[in-house]
Amino acid sequence: MTSPTKGAGRRGTSGSPDGSDAVDPADRTWTIREIADEFGITTRTVRHYEDIGLLSPERVGTTRIFHRRERTRLSLIMRGRRLGFPLDEIATIVNLYDVPRGKRSQLEYVLGQIDERREDLEQRRRDIEYALTELGTFEQRCRDELDAL
Repeated sequence: MTSPTKGAGRRGTSGSPDGSDAVDPADRTWTIREIADEFGITTRTVRHYEDIGLLSPERVGTTRIFHRRERTRLSLIMRGRRLGFPLDEIATIVNLYDVPRGKRSQLEYVLGQIDERREDLEQRRRDIEYALTELGTFEQRCRDELDAL
């Protein structure tokens, strides 16, 4: 008997019409190591996302098997993290994908969150620009006082 993750995480069904062991791309699976490496995160991070309910890979004993759905969810999680969303907002967005209105409700919610995030980032940019201006003014006063000594 072979391990469910043997073969670099690809599981196929033997006995395909052409007699090969070809794997349908929709049936492709990944191990926790492969999924972590692909997204540049640690296996601990993947397990954390599982612990808080963002991911739910198939379990065979203690082995986690990630299907396309979990890979897509992890992709959405990582995008949300790059954009600075907190995990609870990411969870809301990702979980909306599973509700009956699915994609539409997810997109409507995400657009609202994008507006809020953009507003927050633009305010931070204004704050940084103001702080840099103040710093420049203070620096010039210090230089002027130093030159006067």
